Amino acid sequence: MYLAGLMRAQLRLSLTVLAVGALVLGGLPLAFSLVPAIGTTRIAGIGVPWWLLGVLVYPAAYLAARFYVRASTRIEQQFADAVAEDSA
Repeated sequence: MYLAGLMRAQLRLSLTVLAVGALVLGGLPLAFSLVPAIGTTRIAGIGVPWWLLGVLVYPAAYLAARFYVRASTRIEQQFADAVAEDSA
């Protein structure tokens, strides 16, 4: 029973992080098409799409991974505490 709950919680967390990442990355082409000025704007001679896709995606991925690891660790610790409490 506990293990199934742990697996559900881990799956829910994984799908949430995946969905947010997919929406953000998938939303960028939509934003580029809805706001054409994004594609023509330049910062330091480089187009904004390149800044978003080539530079800013990596810190965002790092933060998402860091969030996932911390949340996953918290879920596992709650599971371990529940199992220890139940067996005591």
